[in-house]
Amino acid sequence: MSLDYISRATAADHQLRIFAVTSRELVEEGRKIHNTSPVATAALGRLLTAGSMMGSMMKGEDDVLTLQIQCGGPIGGLTVTADSKANVKGYVKEPVVILPPNDKGKLDVAGAVGPGFLNVIRDIGMREPYNGRTDLVSGEIAEDLTYYFATSEQIPSSVGLGVLLDKENHVKQAGGFIIQVMPYAEESVIAQVEKTLSETHSVTELLEQGMSPEDMIRHLMGGLSVEILENIPAKYACDCSKERVSRAVASVGRKDLQEMIDAGEPIEVNCHFCGSHYYFSPDELREFLK
Repeated sequence: MSLDYISRATAADHQLRIFAVTSRELVEEGRKIHNTSPVATAALGRLLTAGSMMGSMMKGEDDVLTLQIQCGGPIGGLTVTADSKANVKGYVKEPVVILPPNDKGKLDVAGAVGPGFLNVIRDIGMREPYNGRTDLVSGEIAEDLTYYFATSEQIPSSVGLGVLLDKENHVKQAGGFIIQVMPYAEESVIAQVEKTLSETHSVTELLEQGMSPEDMIRHLMGGLSVEILENIPAKYACDCSKERVSRAVASVGRKDLQEMIDAGEPIEVNCHFCGSHYYFSPDELREFLK
């Protein structure tokens, strides 16, 4: 049983909705699969953490959320997808980026990401997926998502994300929160939350104090009344299979398939998200041609 889970809550008589998550295991799983350097672990870990919470906001069984960062920094870009059950997976284009610490002595995620765009794609079974695109404001990811919610979805929000590594560069702590302000929220409620947020240095600091997602929510809400609605397990999970990969191979086009068959060698296809290897023999490729 994974220890990672999301707590969903409301506060101040439904004036605020809050999600908080501990994501250490799923971020560590991503680190192990992709063998990421520390700054890449932090960047991917933050996006995986956000993806798990944003995935859990979706209603439908088959809804899929994709968070895509296209950027000019050395990390090259990141992609994370999540479903409504908070199963999440992701990868980073350049998993081994080495950078000196930033001016605060922390992992320089903003430097690794650089300028670029954030795409949020929600596939909720409509003919066209919903796509929101915003500029990256800092490359720190939490601030970029805060900006996305405000501009693309018109929901004033505060996003906090954190990944802390140990001396072996394994994930020691990871987690995050998303606080969203409802249209009818009173100024005094917003002021209370802003005050607590201004006094909170980092998510990992709260986690290092031993806080659970419920504890984080109560801490962030200051003295406001909190109602915990549900807890949702979160995990790193890839749904790739030979059948799914074969559909992708079959769709490459007759000319390319014929070239693979003529080469007379089995082809290998790897999953970006989990690193699984799939092999197809020339005979299997001939079946696709039919």
